[in-house]
Amino acid sequence: MDDQKSKMKVSEFKLTSPRIIIIGFALIILIGAVLLYFPVSAANGQRVSFLNALFTSTSAVCVTGLIVVDTPNAFSTFGEVVIMILIQIGGLGFMTFGVLMAIIMGKKIGLKERLLIQQSTNSSSPQGVVRLILGIFMIALIIESLGALILTLRWSNDLGAARAIYYGIFHSISAFNNAGFALWSDSLSRYVGDPTVNITIALLFILGGIGFTVVLDVYDKKSWSKLSLNTKVVLTTTVILIVLGVLVIFFIEIANPKTFGSLSLSEKLWASFFQGVVPRTAGFNTIDIASMMAASQFFMIFLMFVGASSGSTGGGIKTSTFAILVLAVLTIVRGREELQLFQRRIVQDLVLRALAVIIISLFVVLSSAFLLTLTEHKLQKDFLEILFEVTSAFGTVGMSMGLTYELSPIGKIIIMITMFIGRLGPLTLAFSFSQSIKKQPYRYVEEKLMIG
Repeated sequence: MDDQKSKMKVSEFKLTSPRIIIIGFALIILIGAVLLYFPVSAANGQRVSFLNALFTSTSAVCVTGLIVVDTPNAFSTFGEVVIMILIQIGGLGFMTFGVLMAIIMGKKIGLKERLLIQQSTNSSSPQGVVRLILGIFMIALIIESLGALILTLRWSNDLGAARAIYYGIFHSISAFNNAGFALWSDSLSRYVGDPTVNITIALLFILGGIGFTVVLDVYDKKSWSKLSLNTKVVLTTTVILIVLGVLVIFFIEIANPKTFGSLSLSEKLWASFFQGVVPRTAGFNTIDIASMMAASQFFMIFLMFVGASSGSTGGGIKTSTFAILVLAVLTIVRGREELQLFQRRIVQDLVLRALAVIIISLFVVLSSAFLLTLTEHKLQKDFLEILFEVTSAFGTVGMSMGLTYELSPIGKIIIMITMFIGRLGPLTLAFSFSQSIKKQPYRYVEEKLMIG
């Protein structure tokens, strides 16, 4: 009997795929924090506290962009390079780099490793995951290189050749991985009306946010009719949210003298475009977020909560999850039994998973916001500001209304945990604490409940 109990305890703590992913990300964050805490990472010899180094490392690995110290003034070039590397590892996933090293060294990728890769990349099947990993690297390399080249050419006159190359590479990696870290204290506000910077940065984080499987599917099929259902849903939902975001920001902020008051019509249009797209987990800003209308801020909370797409560098509940929820509501309202989209039927299991993701995500966001109202009560902040900051952390967005700079040590820990959960995904975290799903050998008698 004792032997059986001990075996059960051992099996409970075995390293499942979700647990390996969680431990891997945690170790990278810790290593990054130690590196950022070293004196060589500090600007002007004044190194940051270990808690602030840990917060910055967590924000970089979780590709969020929230900061408690000003990046260009707090860190040296070495520290900034560490942040850039952490962003790249966090965006593509540490398993991606591990598999690439194994391929280079000629090692065979077994079934266990394929299952782990499937879990870390949100793939539907362990088949073809090695090709997916190689595809991820090629996509990242090509897109980030093009982005860096365009930004370097744009900034070469302003910054000089060497600095322009460095800034181009940093911001290209930060944008494609939806991190939102910038090497200017005002983010990208100085380029509010610059078409080159606006379009390049936006395209980088949009491509990084739609997911690698979607990019590969579009590249392989090159025809709308041949695309997978997932790709069609992601692209359709992304376009709708982008158009909606741009229009809402423009028509609300057009009458706000604090944000659009001093801008020309052209700059207003570019600012609307950028701030309407950026809440999809990028984190840059070209206007002051804290000065925006409350209605705009609340709408951006919704966009941040939805976030990017599955298998991407972004966070949030994901576009496909949101699409399934909306489709389920429309199906019930229309009195239909089956969910249908693009002449395909969506299985009921996906609806339950989508609902689980949304409920867990709401619980995480509201719980974190509730805790911050207790720990930061001395700051006397509005609940909207707290909710904005927490949703930005969970959606790994990185936009801030200024609260993050003023957080207490406990508040910083709460935001770090929220960023960590947001990057890994609520289901990954939930599965890490659960046992393998086993089919019940029996079924209970059905009985109905009153709903609504």
